[in-house]
Amino acid sequence: MAEYYDIIMLSGYYSYESIARKIEYLRSGSSLLEIGCGTGLILERLVKQTQVHSLTGVDLTGAMLDIAKKRLNGYGKVQLFEQNVVTLQLPELYETAFSYGGPWYFSRKDDRLRFISHLPEHDDNERSFEKLSNHIRPGGSLLLGIQGPHYDYSKSISNGMTYSQKIIPTDEGFIKDYYLLDGEEVVMHQTLHYRVYPFEETVEMFSRYQLKYQPAKYTDDSLFTVFKKEKI
Repeated sequence: MAEYYDIIMLSGYYSYESIARKIEYLRSGSSLLEIGCGTGLILERLVKQTQVHSLTGVDLTGAMLDIAKKRLNGYGKVQLFEQNVVTLQLPELYETAFSYGGPWYFSRKDDRLRFISHLPEHDDNERSFEKLSNHIRPGGSLLLGIQGPHYDYSKSISNGMTYSQKIIPTDEGFIKDYYLLDGEEVVMHQTLHYRVYPFEETVEMFSRYQLKYQPAKYTDDSLFTVFKKEKI
């Protein structure tokens, strides 16, 4: 998917400028960690829009990071690491960690939130929450993106190809198939398995790792759900 990622994402999939502005508004401190940075599309906007002393991006896929390294070349305060969140080990602590469309996010439907994870195994989620919490400074923030519900659809993108996705429900979440077609030819196909948690269970899970949910103080679409790392 890495070869086509930017084309798909920049064809109206997300508003990266809006995401970066919201992170700037919500962040704690000036050291930021992005979990699931992909090709660096959010980091690029942050490094241009915000005054921070360090930006770090982590992703599981080396091909994505190769693109991110080219995109962010010349920005000395950006570091990139190829790592799995289940075994996350970085050389510093951060005042803000965030993910939008990375390994975890929240989905809103009928004014209710549910937690979506790319990690289909419950134990992997627990281990990754612990590892992530260990990299956030006490008093720091975790920002997890809020998106709309998943559904089947198909659309033309900027290069003339057709992007589509298909959702198959499972007992513990859903399977999502991504396709990119050039006419009748399938040039990209990826299948991912997701685990879904109720909102209340998610809040309780994060609290076990000193990450306390912060209810929104406004009613607009905030783009992020906020957790605070408790001070001990």
